[in-house]
Order: sequence, then structure tokens, then C-alpha cells
Amino acid sequence: MTTATHNPPLTFDADASCIEPTGDVFVVVPSYNHARFVATCLRSIFKQTLAPAKLLVIDDGSIDDSPRVIADALKECPFPCELIARENRGLCVTLNEGLAHSSSNGGRYFAYLGSDDLWLENFLEARVKLLAARPRAVLAYGHAYLLDEHNRIIDCTRDWAHYADGDARPMLWHTVTAPMSPSVLYRRAALARHGGWDESARLEDYDLYLRLGAAGGEFAFDPRVLSAWRWHGTNTSRDQLMMLEEQLAAQRRAAKLFDISAGELDRRHAAIRFRRAEDFLRLGHKRPALALLRRNWRGAAATTSTTLLPTLLARMTLRLLTPFSLAQWHRRRVARRAGERYGTLQL
Repeated sequence: MTTATHNPPLTFDADASCIEPTGDVFVVVPSYNHARFVATCLRSIFKQTLAPAKLLVIDDGSIDDSPRVIADALKECPFPCELIARENRGLCVTLNEGLAHSSSNGGRYFAYLGSDDLWLENFLEARVKLLAARPRAVLAYGHAYLLDEHNRIIDCTRDWAHYADGDARPMLWHTVTAPMSPSVLYRRAALARHGGWDESARLEDYDLYLRLGAAGGEFAFDPRVLSAWRWHGTNTSRDQLMMLEEQLAAQRRAAKLFDISAGELDRRHAAIRFRRAEDFLRLGHKRPALALLRRNWRGAAATTSTTLLPTLLARMTLRLLTPFSLAQWHRRRVARRAGERYGTLQL
């Protein structure tokens, strides 16, 4: 992440005489170098059928035109809002800053939306209703579309993610899927109780999910698609090796919370590395995929069911034998079929 020059904090407050807020939600948009997308993101919040109590946008030292674009867009905001533009401090620091602001502004619920992502218009209403009906749940989440840089739907988690409702610990420990951040609404008290985001973690949401799950909090799942995550060249999640290393590091930090021994942790990590090889293959990175498969075969065989293991091996072998050009064609075909199936979002 590029560090911008240090600038004095700049704040922008919308007219407090706008419509009365109807939701009990504090919303934060952490912004960084998304001038192309941030106005669309903000307008998706303005259009919510349940308005938040307040919207706080924190620009984390963008070196593009984001602060100006945000200030212009916030003039349209129909509820209380604020812009803070300051030097770069990183995403986790920005999220914790937003959480600290929420404590003085009230609201039982907290949500954040990346400055390149968006919500469908009934996102907040549906998530608030779900959390209100599930007092043991620490968060509510659901499926999400994946958009390209031109706002086309290219995928949907509903087609491949196996999400859990209630006890999320098996999902977080044994699979490589976790709730996508734009689909999540948090109970603010749970965030405050567990200290928010770990500022040393690079896979910030997964680390938090583990801590929330370890405390016994339920994850309330809504199968509807009410948000969209944007896939483009600067997404952190494209860096599969970093994501794998951070996932394992987060699990090492959380192992004591789950009473998992060192030996058991090693076996689980072998299985995760083995399964992550498929992500590398999907992106055409065959050499690191082969290294993961070879080094973690024994651990994966010991922890993976005898019915699932042959399926995994067959699928990965097929990917290994498939030329990269053919794999690229297949991904384009999947994206085209997703667009045909789900249509176009009205932004």
C-alpha cells in the first residue's frame, strides 16, 4: 500500500436537517484510491430502504481524487454523514477508528462497506431484521455478487460457497470460505467486547471472525444476495500466498481460544494448504500448487474424509492437466454465464 504524504485532517459534515434516520446502524466506508468507484458505493448506501443513523467515510490517505469525489457525493446524502480525510494508516486502524466513533454516536449495529463495493437497496433492512430476531448472533451475513471494473456481474458466492448458519466454527476452521465483508452487519457490542480489528492482521475480517466464533457467538446466515464485492487488479484477495499465510497465522493466534493442540493445529494446516492448492490452480499458478500438494498430502489424507479426498484429487488433477489458455477461456465462460443468469445491477 502506498503511503500518502501527511496532510492535516479534513472533515465534511452534511446538513443535519436532512431526513430523520430510521435505522440503528452506524456505517463506515474506509476509502483508499477508489475514486472510480466510491460515488457508486456511497449512493448504494443513500438508497437503503432502512437509512443508517450515521455514515462516516474515512479516506485513508488516498493519492487519487477520492476526497473530492466523496465530498461531492456526500452532498446528496439524505441522513447525517461525515468525511475524515487524513494520512495513510491502514485498513484495520481505519476500521477501529470508525468503531470508536460509533461508540459516541449510538447504534446497536455496525457495518462497513469498502469504497469499491456496494449494497443492494434492502441490505440494511434485511440484516437488521435478522439480527434483531437472533439475539445470540454476533453478526448477520449472506451471499454476494462479484462485479468487474465495468459493473458486470461475473460470479456469485451462491454458486460455490458453503456458508453456515449458527455455529460458524467448523466453517472457519475446516474450509477456505468465510463471509465476504460487504455482506456483513455486526452487533456493535460484540465488536467492542472483542476489541475490534487486530491491527497486526492483514486478513482482517477472518481474524475477527475467529475471535467472535471462539466466544460462542452465532453467525446468522441469510441466503439472499444483497451486496456486491468488486473484483479488480488491486484486490488484496488476488494474492493467494499472502491470504494463505495470513489465514494460518490467524488460526495460530486463535488456537488457544479453541483449545486446539499444536499437533492438531499442524494437521489442520496441512489440510488447508492442500485445499488451497486448488485456488492457485484456478489462477494458473501450477508450480506453487504442486508444492502445496506434495508437502501436505499426508496431513490432508489424515484429516479429509475418504469420500471427499478422491473428489478433491480428481478435480485438482484435471486443473493441473488443463492448459492455462483453456482455463482462462473457462473463467470467461463462467463470467458470461453469471451475467446471463443474474443480469445487470441498476447502479
